Amino acid sequence: MNNRWFQLALGIVAMVMIANLQYGWTLFVSPLQTAHGWSKTSIQFAFTLFVLFQVWLVPATGYLVDRFGPRPFVALAGVLVGASWLTYAHADALPALYTGAVLGGIGAGIVYGTMIGAAVKNFPDRRGMAAGLTAAGFGGGAALTIIPISHMIKHDGYAAAFQTFGIIQGVVILVAALFMQRVTLAAGARPPEPPRAIAQTKRDRTPLEMLRTPQFYLLYVMFVMVATGLLFMTAQLAPMAKDYGIAGVKINFLGAVFVALELALLVDNILNGVSRIIFGAISDYLGRERTMFVAFTIEAAGLLGLLAYAANPALFIVFAGMTFVASGEIYSLFPAACTDLFGGKYATTNAGFLYTAKGMASFVVPIGSAIQHSTGSWSGVLGVLALFNVVVALLALFVLKPMRERALAAETASFQILGQASA
Repeated sequence: MNNRWFQLALGIVAMVMIANLQYGWTLFVSPLQTAHGWSKTSIQFAFTLFVLFQVWLVPATGYLVDRFGPRPFVALAGVLVGASWLTYAHADALPALYTGAVLGGIGAGIVYGTMIGAAVKNFPDRRGMAAGLTAAGFGGGAALTIIPISHMIKHDGYAAAFQTFGIIQGVVILVAALFMQRVTLAAGARPPEPPRAIAQTKRDRTPLEMLRTPQFYLLYVMFVMVATGLLFMTAQLAPMAKDYGIAGVKINFLGAVFVALELALLVDNILNGVSRIIFGAISDYLGRERTMFVAFTIEAAGLLGLLAYAANPALFIVFAGMTFVASGEIYSLFPAACTDLFGGKYATTNAGFLYTAKGMASFVVPIGSAIQHSTGSWSGVLGVLALFNVVVALLALFVLKPMRERALAAETASFQILGQASA
């Protein structure tokens, strides 16, 4: 078990099991509204609560995992994940729905923070790829079950889907937790070296030291702006397809007939997962900032495409896929960039602090829903999200990159001065 690839595989499995908590949620919004008469905004507040509790506790749980190891906390997460969807299944009032969201958020946050922290710690030589593979489990894991869950909702009801898949997800996480541990180097072994194109700090900064640097806050603002678009599209894709009248349209794809919304969700989840691996691996050689520039430019183009062609079922799927293929990579590139800058010793906690940017972004989801409801149009929100991505692409290349290079150059000079003084 003291093998970094084995631990990485366990982390990916656990991440797959929490994927539906976020990326499968959109399938349940309309059935919940039909069954209980709750407003769309009230139901989506559960999604906001889930995201808030998922992200805001990650620094605290990350600190505990850094100190005591992953096993007991991931086991607790399995219980919470199962309890979350069981609570959803039997919720007959909004407070019960919100309780399930809180339980799921805490459990998902423990799994996410633990697995991303382990990936960036254990793979200094392939940090982008390892973070990408791990994040892909979360981003693309729902693709395995989107169609089965959708069919179960149609034939057996949303409660049966919540209950069945909630139990499966919780049990698998519990089993994975039994085999998790810290990876340690053999006596006399040297840690793997990073690629030459990726400059990494030689100093491990504590969370408090990290929070005193401007680089952290630039990363944070960039993360918020891009995550806003991803979260909005995740929560609103099904309502958007319904409003444009293409949700139930039949499409022939690769010789099979799909409902447009189901195909869009399937494609988006696959692309969301695969892109995290591809962009993460590319960033190990091209550099984090250049990769960010490419990805966020693609996402801006996808959002503008939706703005113009969302009423066309085929183009809706294409442009929605572009937004997911380009935005999901924040979950591989930003933890990798954070660990490059601030070191691996406190990586779980430090990346956890950066991950709270997702919680900040979640506030926009209900605001965007309210704006769309009041205006009756998706155009304004999609235009703003496209602008966010253009701004962040430029910040990555022209602000973050030189700022990081200056910080690492100053650190190198400091080490050289100390070395000369000691000599």
